[in-house]
Amino acid sequence: MTELPETAPPVPDLLARARLLVAPDVGDPVVRELERITGRPVERASGSAPDGPYLYVGASLPDALRGGRLVWFHSVNAGTDALLDSGPWPPDALLTRTVGRMGERIAQYVLAWVLAECQAVPEFAAQHARAEWRRIPSELAAGQTALVYGTGRIGSAVAGLLRGCGIRTVGVARSPRAVPPPDFDRVIGADADTEELGAARWVIAALPLTDATEGYFGARRFAAVRGASFVNVGRGATVDMEALGAALRAGTVRRAVLDVLPQEPAAPDAGCWQLPRTVITSHSAGITADEDVVRDFEACWDELRTGKVPALAVDADRGY
Repeated sequence: MTELPETAPPVPDLLARARLLVAPDVGDPVVRELERITGRPVERASGSAPDGPYLYVGASLPDALRGGRLVWFHSVNAGTDALLDSGPWPPDALLTRTVGRMGERIAQYVLAWVLAECQAVPEFAAQHARAEWRRIPSELAAGQTALVYGTGRIGSAVAGLLRGCGIRTVGVARSPRAVPPPDFDRVIGADADTEELGAARWVIAALPLTDATEGYFGARRFAAVRGASFVNVGRGATVDMEALGAALRAGTVRRAVLDVLPQEPAAPDAGCWQLPRTVITSHSAGITADEDVVRDFEACWDELRTGKVPALAVDADRGY
């Protein structure tokens, strides 16, 4: 179960009086839906904070709005690390995020690359480019192990889809779970992953970026890998790219699929493009759609109106 932050939700009366502001780049279809949900007009944010309480919907929080009477900020993105790194978070403001169907999209992305590898798609594509005919045996996914770092909404969705193909799913969380969530065969603590890294066929990174996870996948963890492929759908800065490159060249990491990088977009001359047996995609595994923003805002709105902490609330101190 996902832990909820200790931040108290705004009281329904305050929520009822708050003005609703949106970032200039929030589209008109979303604005119309926000007006329907809240029953109040939406205002495009200007350069200063309103005198009274206000809600804000957007990707980032302007400095001018951090010092006002912000009651609730709903992020149109799932990741909030850039938002929290951009300045001190207002202590009494609730922060929620948009997940929508991102977990489903990312899970399908991971499964696609897993099955492509089992069916030797990269090798067949290379043979086609050489006009070469050579049989390559396929590999069965069932019975093999995927080690999934992150057991929240996204990691659970990934594990559930992989498990449906008969893949053994082991989650890695801050602490082990005596009773694992439904999508995992086991959940181990972050300090007990060395043995599982050696047994895994796929290592899936779905971690948020926090002080504790920056550079998390470094030389020590990659040294424990024994031929697994590495897929990162979390945050780019959780990976030490030099350590990953060394592991790929040494062959301890079989292949890498990176949807995220420490610096995005990567320049054409960036070293990541030269990594062996690596595919980089453009942070596209789980693009948020307008309907995701609307659905998750409405879910948070309904929970707040009854005095509950939304399931999509973010602990600003932990960063997720």
